[in-house]
Amino acid sequence: MLPVIYSDEFLDHKTGTLHPEKPERLSAIVSALKSASFAEQIEWRSPTLVEKRDAMSQIKQAHSQRYIQKIRNIALTGGGYLDGDTPVSPRSYDVALLAVGAWMDGVDVVMETKKPAFVLARPPGHHAESDAGMGFCLFSNAAIASLYALQQPGINRVAILDWDVHHGNGTQAIVETNPQIVYCSLHQYPSYPGTGKASEKGFHNNVLNLTFPPGSSGEIYQSVFESKVVPFLSEFQPDLLIISAGYDGNASDPLASINLQPHDFGLFTDYCLGITPKILFGLEGGYDLLTLSQSVVTTIGRCLV
Repeated sequence: MLPVIYSDEFLDHKTGTLHPEKPERLSAIVSALKSASFAEQIEWRSPTLVEKRDAMSQIKQAHSQRYIQKIRNIALTGGGYLDGDTPVSPRSYDVALLAVGAWMDGVDVVMETKKPAFVLARPPGHHAESDAGMGFCLFSNAAIASLYALQQPGINRVAILDWDVHHGNGTQAIVETNPQIVYCSLHQYPSYPGTGKASEKGFHNNVLNLTFPPGSSGEIYQSVFESKVVPFLSEFQPDLLIISAGYDGNASDPLASINLQPHDFGLFTDYCLGITPKILFGLEGGYDLLTLSQSVVTTIGRCLV
């Protein structure tokens, strides 16, 4: 069985009719998983209620009180924008809190079972910086989950692998000062948000940015996994591996120009399982509904082999 943490409340973060980060992303994935050949091996779990999960204390480790209050105020006054790409609807603040809690739940489940779990939540998070939301992201889910994980018994080292096609500027900025966390990102460059140069190494040589030119194929990614990603993560010997699982590297995705296919994410998953079975996958980007859902199905399927 593989736990998938999901709630229909994640559909209540409304972004507008034409926005690529839309509720239908989750609906497509849920439909695909429920019709997958391994559907009976999925354990659907609801996230812990916000009232019972003190997500706010964890969020404050990553974000300023001013920024948190800004999101809340925009939601309370009927909605608005953090920047041109990042809308906040009336329920977005509450949904984002629930998403953070779901990622924290994921940490707990993985450490309890010593096996993978998948957090199927939105809004995404890896572009959210300490004092600013951007790139569709409100709270920095992966960074918050990693800081939360370090508070749990038996976790002294956390690795974050970000295979979203865009660099996770927010995640890197929040964790790069912590020697107990390493961050590895594979992303198209140049591309949004313009960060993630290979020269960025973190404060403790704990950041590895791997850049790919437009048109890069799965074969190129596979070579980089074998030569750089796996050695970097394996040498760190993480007690937990968190994956910012973005699927916008697919060739048909409208927001990037990388030529991956859904089966490539299965290979990436295999490499990660070779490092540790204690993996928390959390959804980031991916905006072509068909290949997004196919890629999530492939990722989870490989965990069940």
